[in-house]
Amino acid sequence: MRSLNPGQVFLIAALLFMLALAAFGIHWAWNATNGVDDVAMDENGWIALGLGSLFSLAIGCGLMALMFYSSRRGYDESADPFRKKEPK
Repeated sequence: MRSLNPGQVFLIAALLFMLALAAFGIHWAWNATNGVDDVAMDENGWIALGLGSLFSLAIGCGLMALMFYSSRRGYDESADPFRKKEPK
């Protein structure tokens, strides 16, 4: 097992700090809206949230599938003029 260099340690520390900051922000926002009664979502809001999440997930998965398909079929090679051609 090789040891980490100082740059990698700094990168891991920075990412952990950003994760802690995001967790703190989520906790703060959750507690800020926890006791408020006039922010309730009705049935239409939950439907919109569910459909929006579903379509976002479908679009993300579809684009990732297209990216893998394009990469495996060789369509990306023509877009990179600096890539060396491999002999067949």
